[in-house]
Amino acid sequence: MRLTFLGKTGGSNEGNCPALYRTDRGTYVVQGKKVTDAEALAGVRDLAADETVVEIPADVLRHAREER
Repeated sequence: MRLTFLGKTGGSNEGNCPALYRTDRGTYVVQGKKVTDAEALAGVRDLAADETVVEIPADVLRHAREER
């Protein structure tokens, strides 16, 4: 899989901010904080053993909208 960096939160391209990438498979990869809160994870449906959920700020998603 090849990733193309689309952007980070708040327009910053420095640091370890959450980020969004486009793949060559027509999908997206997000970089964010791994959710470990048991109460939050209890609300996640059908999480497979090889999956996780991450938390990202809403403004990271603007990079996907800008691609259109």
